[in-house]
Amino acid sequence: MKQKQSNANIIFNICNTIFMIFLIIITAYPMYHVLCASLSNNTELVANPGLTLWPKGFTTGAYRLAFQHPLILSGFKNSVLILLFALPLNIIMTLFGAYFLAAKNMLFKKYIVIFMMFTMFFSGGLIPMYLNQRSLGLYNNLAALIIPGALSMFNAIICKTAIENLPDSLAESAYIDGANDFVVLLRIITPLIMPTIAVVLLYYAVGHWNNWFQASIFIEDNKLLPVQNILRSLLIMNQDTLGGGEMSNSGDRFDSYTETIKYAAIIITTVPILCIYPFLQRFFVKGIMIGAVKG
Repeated sequence: MKQKQSNANIIFNICNTIFMIFLIIITAYPMYHVLCASLSNNTELVANPGLTLWPKGFTTGAYRLAFQHPLILSGFKNSVLILLFALPLNIIMTLFGAYFLAAKNMLFKKYIVIFMMFTMFFSGGLIPMYLNQRSLGLYNNLAALIIPGALSMFNAIICKTAIENLPDSLAESAYIDGANDFVVLLRIITPLIMPTIAVVLLYYAVGHWNNWFQASIFIEDNKLLPVQNILRSLLIMNQDTLGGGEMSNSGDRFDSYTETIKYAAIIITTVPILCIYPFLQRFFVKGIMIGAVKG
């Protein structure tokens, strides 16, 4: 019986390994294809569409031209500024909101929680939001991409569940020693739920980095657009609107990289998030489990 079980395990492991290798290939190949296309010669790439296993006529001209485009550099700067100002605000608001949701015997807590949960499912709509932004003086300002999304109820609920999993005796002993709610939250609770905070931080960072829709509505000045809006413009604009002006005097001609520059822009805007993820990966599974399971 043990020999049969062992054989079954061997067969399962072999099949599982083959399946996982296949899954890795179909998951990683699209990015590999984009990388190869970005390093290819534009003429050869257009002439030979389809499966790409290596660069077709290796060249880095698309990257040189992409970095010479002024809006890509300003887009990176704007995206980094948004992250620097938005992420601390997001974490502070999320921790305060989660601490309130997890608090016991809070006055009017039931009605406030209902009101907060209501915002997860219903909003005022795009037009009222636009008018509200203009009336607050946030139109054509990077603050329009930071302040309205300062708190995500979904992330607050994840942190709230993590806080509820902590023993009540920790906060009670701190209160006995004279600590207030700010001390309990910042010096006791926050260090204990750091895996969950790391996951929430990753959620917020990816959300801000990939957010292009709000910028396309609330930002009018091209020099204030985040990098994802510049990427979108690169993917949909024709060569005359993108390659004129400053590009006409560059060493590389845009019309020689009409396709490859699009792939280069995708790589340029994707790499930063891919570089950040490995540092937070070790917290990811633990943080999700702490924030999703009670008891």
